[in-house]
Amino acid sequence: MAETVSSEDVNAQATRLRDWPDLIYLLHEWETLYRQGSTGGSKIIRGHRRRVRDTLSNIVDSNPEVSFRSAMQLPVTAHLPRALDLGARNALAGMSNALGRVTDLLTWEYGYSRVPKALVQKYGYCEILGPAGPVRSDRMILGFVLFAPNTTYPQHSHSDIEESYISIAGAWSENDLAVYAPGSLILNKPGEEHRITTGQTDPCLLAYAWIGPHDRLSTPGMKFSRTRKRTEHGI
Repeated sequence: MAETVSSEDVNAQATRLRDWPDLIYLLHEWETLYRQGSTGGSKIIRGHRRRVRDTLSNIVDSNPEVSFRSAMQLPVTAHLPRALDLGARNALAGMSNALGRVTDLLTWEYGYSRVPKALVQKYGYCEILGPAGPVRSDRMILGFVLFAPNTTYPQHSHSDIEESYISIAGAWSENDLAVYAPGSLILNKPGEEHRITTGQTDPCLLAYAWIGPHDRLSTPGMKFSRTRKRTEHGI
């Protein structure tokens, strides 16, 4: 059985990405997803995929600092083993398995100063690469969002941040327009309002990428919309 390693041990022993192979392999899975996944014929999505993988490649080549914060769980992480099991059954098995090797070291959090009561048990995210680390960068954020079954993630947007989600496990919808299966990519342009709902029986695990100005990535000012705005689709 592998010995459990604390975040304090990691910080003492390894301060750069090349000292931590499991993180390198996890980031390689991101690069693979953004290189090999379909663009669906969209030039905009093709450009986003290219920006993510090119930025990631430059960051990895720079051998950035690795510094873990205190590992933290949330109520929703009780659903993570099931999400990883589901991910291991599909084409995203590499990402699911790579995440499973570092879960004990991750900091799961809400990101909002005030969390709706309905979300406290059903939502959380962890940052893998970005200003909050563990792989430190101010050029991009990569992380995971986990939702419990039967969750509604309220309407919100991200100012100046271009965001994409790739589904690792579970079915979900955005703005009630379609149902997305593992491997699907959704791109949200800066300022676009979006709302996520998940399936009735299984958790949903999404890998996300954020690209935007350095200051916005460091302080994204996450908040939910006060009212749901109507779009041309009537959502």
